[in-house]
Amino acid sequence: MNPFTYERASDLQAALTLGAQSGAKYLGGGTNLVDLMRETIEHPVVVVDVTGLSCAIEEAGDGGLRIGAGVKNTAVAADRRVRDRYPLLSEAILAGASAQIRNMATVGGNLLQRTRCGYFYDDAAHCNKRAPGTGCDAIEGFNRMHAVLGASTACVATHPSDMAVALAALDAVVTVEGRHGARDIALVDFHVLPGETPHIETVLETGELITAITLPPGLTGCSIYRKVRDRASYAFALISVAAVLDVQDGVVKEARIALGGVAHKPWRANAAEAALKDGPATEAAFRAAAQTELVSAQGLRDNAFKIELAQRVITDTLVKLTALQEIR
Repeated sequence: MNPFTYERASDLQAALTLGAQSGAKYLGGGTNLVDLMRETIEHPVVVVDVTGLSCAIEEAGDGGLRIGAGVKNTAVAADRRVRDRYPLLSEAILAGASAQIRNMATVGGNLLQRTRCGYFYDDAAHCNKRAPGTGCDAIEGFNRMHAVLGASTACVATHPSDMAVALAALDAVVTVEGRHGARDIALVDFHVLPGETPHIETVLETGELITAITLPPGLTGCSIYRKVRDRASYAFALISVAAVLDVQDGVVKEARIALGGVAHKPWRANAAEAALKDGPATEAAFRAAAQTELVSAQGLRDNAFKIELAQRVITDTLVKLTALQEIR
């Protein structure tokens, strides 16, 4: 057992002071950190409890919505403003873990959850994410769930969050506080690709704390979250697609697409979006855009099927959104 000190922060400034200590880790719902401590992957010297901080969902000044990092996932999914204006986010959260976990997990913690790669949790395996410089057994091992985009020779793990994929498609912004004050980070820039340092997963600096997620003003068009998995519930995504599509007179005016289950971070499909812009809203065009996005994908022994699967799910999702917009 690794001994640690537990501290409960009374306010933001207390949290930042405590979090600046060497070996400190912030504790939200604990649905990931506690597991990692039990598995002796995380070894915090100080656990700083930030439950009770930043727990409000508020209107933003520009017509958007500001969600505190301490808000529980269940509360976000059930909020009427989220359901009416950002249904994509509610759908993604409900497609995630069990109700019990959603009741505990926080927004900030959801963004910071670590990979569910089996080799990461196996202390007998080589894993650069758990022990930098030891290698990656997943590359030559059983890698059906692993990355096909943005991976490296050091790591092929994927990011497990459903919520983060929806936030990437929604152009969400993450607000963090630290010793140098507050800063805003686009969600798509918050997580980083593995490169040679897969143990570095975000752009957070030491002691920084996520305080809020801000969603931009309401979207035009229709949106949907699609998740393909091995079983109907409580399973991580093989492929997930968060998409927003605005079609006018048969022409795509706006497309936002993010993918889950394919990369070390929520993957914003910029190439597909560019290919769709001002083009025809047809199945052939959707398929071509999906192929454009996946052209750089590289499959491993067990997960090469993900490349074709991703193309099909993107295409089918956009077809469904087009039909839905026509009905409305």
